[in-house]
Amino acid sequence: MQENFLKLNDEKTEFVLIGSRQQLSKVNVPHITIGDSDITPSLSARNLGVILDSSMSLNTHVSSIVRSASFHIRNIGRIRKYLSPHATEQIVHSFVTSRLDMGNSLLFGLPQDQIARLQRIQNTAARLVTLTRKRSHITPVLRELHWLPVGYRIVYKLLLIVFKSLNDLAPEYIPGGIYQMSPPTI
Repeated sequence: MQENFLKLNDEKTEFVLIGSRQQLSKVNVPHITIGDSDITPSLSARNLGVILDSSMSLNTHVSSIVRSASFHIRNIGRIRKYLSPHATEQIVHSFVTSRLDMGNSLLFGLPQDQIARLQRIQNTAARLVTLTRKRSHITPVLRELHWLPVGYRIVYKLLLIVFKSLNDLAPEYIPGGIYQMSPPTI
């Protein structure tokens, strides 16, 4: 880090012990020392905008996305009557959809209840853009907006990364971890 003139900020440094509940009960790390600071373990830590918790369940991360997106949806709703549908959609993409999409490839394999929480946010955003009533079916609204449901967005993003890496269209750091497998011949 010194060769790149980078330095850890002792005050902002945090760490998380990751493992199952049983594994974590066997470990006792009261603190570690970095620089002049003693750092105690956190229940969760933020890295590149993703909140990682000790069980890697991403519950904290999903809750953070839901909280932030709900805040922005409420604020956009307050000024919605002054906005055109196109302007509303752009603002929703800037403040809501971007949060749903950031780091969403990490959400692959999450339990359906967590994905459903994110889907409710997307549904609310779609209703806000189109001024659709809460009791109306959401699938036609999502189709009209050309928005994939959250679960499909996650899969689509992963497939797009794989496609780009296999066709030399991805950034240099991605293809190194992906290998094309051929089925064995009989």
